[in-house]
Amino acid sequence: MKIAIFTDTFTPQINGVAKTLDRLTSYFDRKRISYTVFAPINVNDENTNNHVQKLKSIPFAVYPECRLAVPNHHLIKKKLLHFKPDLIHVATPFTMGLLGKYYANKFNIPLVGSYHTDFDAYLTYYKMEFLSPILWNYLRWFHNSLQKTFVPSHETLKQLEKRQFQHLSIWSRGVDCDLFHPVEHPNDIRRKYSITAKHLICFAGRLAPEKDIDTLQSIIGMVNDKYGTSIQWLIAGDGPLAKDMKSSAAKNVQFTGYLTPDQLAEVYAASDLMVFPSSTETFGNVVLESMACGTPVIGANAGGVKNIITDNLNGKLCTPKCAREFADALFTLLKDSTIRHEMSQSARSYALSQSWDRIFAQLLNDYTELFDHSSSNLLRVDM
Repeated sequence: MKIAIFTDTFTPQINGVAKTLDRLTSYFDRKRISYTVFAPINVNDENTNNHVQKLKSIPFAVYPECRLAVPNHHLIKKKLLHFKPDLIHVATPFTMGLLGKYYANKFNIPLVGSYHTDFDAYLTYYKMEFLSPILWNYLRWFHNSLQKTFVPSHETLKQLEKRQFQHLSIWSRGVDCDLFHPVEHPNDIRRKYSITAKHLICFAGRLAPEKDIDTLQSIIGMVNDKYGTSIQWLIAGDGPLAKDMKSSAAKNVQFTGYLTPDQLAEVYAASDLMVFPSSTETFGNVVLESMACGTPVIGANAGGVKNIITDNLNGKLCTPKCAREFADALFTLLKDSTIRHEMSQSARSYALSQSWDRIFAQLLNDYTELFDHSSSNLLRVDM
């Protein structure tokens, strides 16, 4: 089987969609599955992967770090006719997704897509709620035109079914438990960041409004009021709010910037707990990564996160945006090392059950079923 992927974001960009597609294409490489990826080129992007075709792009106004591809129909058509994909997967519903949809229809190629981002929830954080009806109408039109849309969690599936999305199927997320694992010497991170506090708490994610950063800052304030210098916070990530956060941060809050997966794994494993207040996640990759490192997560009882955390077993779920509830959960766990240890064991155990290979194998089975039931799998050359 030969797969063509159309996406508005791809490595080296750092976000959940790009990371998932990077994992998927690495799986394709290992299994010797032919694929080609069409994606926008990024600033300082040095593409060395022959399977990835980068297109010229411009910054996206709302999200300058994201790029919108400038369509190059001649190039895409030439590449598709040469590659002759058996199936097209559109991973985003914007420029590249529309191009993938166009060529799938033009050449009669089976077409599937994936839903990764709760765009509607983002509108509230950018004071653009008035666009919600238009956005939902567009997303419903886009995804209902596909033969199947893969969603990352049961919570997201239920949300989209209520919005009358059709042909939905679960494509969950996994974690590399060899990369993300508990460490025997967490003091390496403490030495690196000169940490002497008794407890280390981390956050990992994009420093942007939709990650409920205001809630995170309130939690930090409440915890610091009670525990003071016995707590050290490590904030892993970057984004538009980074500058303001740094300017107002307490002395026991350190910012690491973007970290490589290896570095991020070290931070998770050295932490006593992770706090993740974002209520807009369709899955929550960083939550599963932290749990793989044996670090329980205190997360928002919303979106895909609530499908990963089992309350009081491998972490705690709190009411979205309720900083007091998050702080109280932290207080409970910080004062009881026995509960933290039990949660750590449960978190690691759950992560071990979430194998990427198993998840990707199921996705391939779904691809194959669609391909087998398609009336035609050959490119039409009659333009």
